[in-house]
Amino acid sequence: MTKVDKDPRIIAAAAHWSHRMVTNGVPLADFQDVTNNINRWEDWCSAWCERGSIHESLGKKALDDKRFISYVDHQATAAACYHFGKFLFVNDMKQMKSAHKKAIFSHREVLKYIRHPGERVEIPFEEKTLIGNLRKPDGIENPPIVVMCMGLDSTKEEMLTNESIFLERGLATFAFDGPGQGEAEYDLPIRYDYEVPVGAVIDWLQSRKDINGSRIGVWGVSLGGYYAPRAAAFEARIKACISLTGPFNFDEAFARVPGLTRQAFIVRSHSNNDDEAEKLAKKMDLSDAAPKIVCPMYIVGGALDRVIPPDHAEKLAKASNGEVVLNMVSDGTHVVNNRPYKYRPETGDWMAKILYN
Repeated sequence: MTKVDKDPRIIAAAAHWSHRMVTNGVPLADFQDVTNNINRWEDWCSAWCERGSIHESLGKKALDDKRFISYVDHQATAAACYHFGKFLFVNDMKQMKSAHKKAIFSHREVLKYIRHPGERVEIPFEEKTLIGNLRKPDGIENPPIVVMCMGLDSTKEEMLTNESIFLERGLATFAFDGPGQGEAEYDLPIRYDYEVPVGAVIDWLQSRKDINGSRIGVWGVSLGGYYAPRAAAFEARIKACISLTGPFNFDEAFARVPGLTRQAFIVRSHSNNDDEAEKLAKKMDLSDAAPKIVCPMYIVGGALDRVIPPDHAEKLAKASNGEVVLNMVSDGTHVVNNRPYKYRPETGDWMAKILYN
């Protein structure tokens, strides 16, 4: 039998994103089954969709039997599988969009029945729309809220485990797909001035009567760890900021990101080529913005991070003019998904303490 070499993109995906996928909802056995049994990157999305359909079918049976807790669990797993099928699959947009729709559907089903249910929100933005999920903690009137900024390949459908950190501490959450992300990625390209979409989100949040629009925090993961501090630098209504292994200067980091990530940035920035993408990456620099940050910041760095070097977190901490907590996890990789217990609970406690004081 002829041995088939495994596509290096499969190897890279398994190496770089195993902790993230499992931490954010993919069963370890499913991760191992899929990554061990496909050899071509072209089969990545379909393999994850097949796995997602198994969980979705189990969910449908649970719903028929009115077993709502089980329905939520199955649909949440299905949404995670569909999401990770599409998250970097920009080489086949038809497949990617199909998987994306499945992820959105399953996640919306979860939000109907989960504890702290979610409301789908559409916010007009530059003749297009920003879509997010508003979730409020049970039993708390007018809670403070955390605006959650996605990364390059994350979407609001990946946020369940991150949202729970804040909801269980009495904070509402608003995870949204900004320009170049999720449901907005097809119409709105990645942009460096992320304070603009965050400002539109805050305008909308402050029109609500069921949340405390004067107590708003911002949270960002990976590239969102650049977006959140950028927004905090220019948006005075933000009272606290969390940055999870974000780039201080994305141009410097862009040279070393995995090839799949680089291609996703080109596509989601609507760039025509590598040169155009690099020009945008150069603009994504906190050198001038960081000194304008005066709100408290909690910065997470991974000392073993090969995507965003740990000195980026240190640069942000030194440049900011507000009170800073720097949690450099000595054995943490990118976003410290391999050691989430070393930062997630602490960031939730930190944000709740600030927004409730």
